[in-house]
Amino acid sequence: MTSQGSLGQAGMSAISQSGRVVRVCGDLSLPGEDLSSARSATMGSVLAASSPSPPPPMPGGPGLTSVPPGFTMPTVSPVSPTGSAAAGQQETEVTLPNPGAFEECHRKCKEVFPMQMEGVRLTVNKGLSNHFQVNHNITLSTQGDSSYRFGATYVGTKQTGPGEAFPVMVGDMDNTGSLNAQIIHQVTSSVRSKLAFQTQQQKFVNWQGDAEFRGEDFTAAVTFGNPDVVVGSGIIVAHYLQSITPSLALGGELVYHRRPGEEGTVMSLAGRYTGSNFIATLTLGGAGAHASYYHKANDQLQIGVEFEASTRMQDTSVSFGYQLDVPKANLLFKGSIDSNWVVGATLEKKLLPLPLSLALCSFLNHRKNKFQCGFGVTIG
Repeated sequence: MTSQGSLGQAGMSAISQSGRVVRVCGDLSLPGEDLSSARSATMGSVLAASSPSPPPPMPGGPGLTSVPPGFTMPTVSPVSPTGSAAAGQQETEVTLPNPGAFEECHRKCKEVFPMQMEGVRLTVNKGLSNHFQVNHNITLSTQGDSSYRFGATYVGTKQTGPGEAFPVMVGDMDNTGSLNAQIIHQVTSSVRSKLAFQTQQQKFVNWQGDAEFRGEDFTAAVTFGNPDVVVGSGIIVAHYLQSITPSLALGGELVYHRRPGEEGTVMSLAGRYTGSNFIATLTLGGAGAHASYYHKANDQLQIGVEFEASTRMQDTSVSFGYQLDVPKANLLFKGSIDSNWVVGATLEKKLLPLPLSLALCSFLNHRKNKFQCGFGVTIG
């Protein structure tokens, strides 16, 4: 308070000498230009006293800009060139999907074509629990032998994905004692194994075992069929399928067979291109060529075209098939025609809410003048 009072008295004595002072409520007012000049001088002195002295200007060098006195360059955070390069690589890198199994390259197209059925077939499915199911199949044929088959399916408790559980054991036996059985197990998240065998009237006919490894963008599998160390016979099949791009997959198959007095190897290459609503697949090898094209026109209509050429049979064929699904009517229709003038069609109808479905099948071979017709009922 003492310093403020002395400063006020000194100001009053200095200003009173000029004779132009007007005192209003203890404040000082300067008329006209004297007021503005006094304020400018006062503000300039305050800024000069409060602001620190500017740093000396940096000498200009190559790649640097000289800064005028009184100004400073803003701080810039350092940028790591390695970090930007890694970010660019992450943006450009695309994760490739797993291409699936080699043997399923043509599966999507084959599902469009109808399956032949002759005579009358009755199938009854019964689920005993969430993991066990049995079925009965009776077939009455006019061209072959009638038969009865009993089948059972067991699904384990190891859940590996939506709708997938392992191990899976499937088997069926007919009235003559012939047995077909398969055991599929997911050993690890990437390795899957399968064992299949077939007997005919209590005698082993065929058996095979295979192991499949699925990586992030490839699938490799090896199959051993009917190996006999004593005789020195057997079949070895190796598959490999690699995703090149998200849409293109390339792979190959090598088949080696050996038996007394005969040994040979057959190699084939395969390529599959998957689009938004179509799949084109081509397989070329020493045994021939197989090309297929699958196209999904909409949710109701799907079509497929197949071309097969066999070097051993010296024969080629082209087939066209389509599948029409009418969900409102619970109706599924499949039809096909090939270059041998074989026309076939199947009609499946689900009688909801009953667990009952009906199937009609007919095939006509114009060249051989043969006609086949079948009727099937599935319960459960």
